[in-house]
Amino acid sequence: MDIWNTIVIWLHGIGLHLDKDTAQTVGQAADQVGQAAGQMGQAMAQWDWGQLMALAAALGWASGFRLYAVVFVTGMLGATDVLHLPGGLSVLQQPVILFISGALLFVEFFADKIPGVDSAWDVVQSVVRVPAGAALAASVFGTDNATMATAAALMGGTLALSSQVAKTTTRAAINTSPEPFSNWGASLLEDGVSIGAVWLAINHPLVFAIALAVVLVLMWVMTWVLWKFLRAVVRRIRRWLGHEEPVALAATGADHQRY
Repeated sequence: MDIWNTIVIWLHGIGLHLDKDTAQTVGQAADQVGQAAGQMGQAMAQWDWGQLMALAAALGWASGFRLYAVVFVTGMLGATDVLHLPGGLSVLQQPVILFISGALLFVEFFADKIPGVDSAWDVVQSVVRVPAGAALAASVFGTDNATMATAAALMGGTLALSSQVAKTTTRAAINTSPEPFSNWGASLLEDGVSIGAVWLAINHPLVFAIALAVVLVLMWVMTWVLWKFLRAVVRRIRRWLGHEEPVALAATGADHQRY
């Protein structure tokens, strides 16, 4: 209330006088703002730099797999007071955000488990997951620390892109098999890994950092291997459809020019 008293005295000094009811109403609003700021300060004080970076990395990386699950679960943790969300993440616990992210999570949960539909869903979501992962990572630090927020956004976007590419490539390879069970297994694994990554980053940030480094290497190796497999499948399909002949003719023409 010290700041509010100073403002009232200043207003009196310039000739503006507030009646008792108005002063009391504005004073209560100022108290609420001060309490909210204090709660935000306490929430940030509960997190050290390593925990904040780990959480930013987890949100970015997991967004490439399950964006709406990450948004909904993180928001619910804040809304139920299980976790004091740092920075700008508190917006995720607003009822509107929880309703929208919950509805999209419901749609994605089933769409991601239908062969063919999951790949189409990934293509559509590829334009959303990477910028959303960057935004979530930046929100960990809020607007008060622009330098760290920018660094977190770059890191979160890169990690989201890595997991998105690995997910899309893996699903495309799995969908070459007609049976749905491998697709269901991969989808359920992604569900658990996404939420588990956030939990691990919150409770054991150092363990998460080591695990993330190992997983990133494995993901890129797997993506490279599966990409070669998919190219071989595409070449085989083209051969079955009779599209290899123009390539052979071009090679023959090149040989004639050589001689």
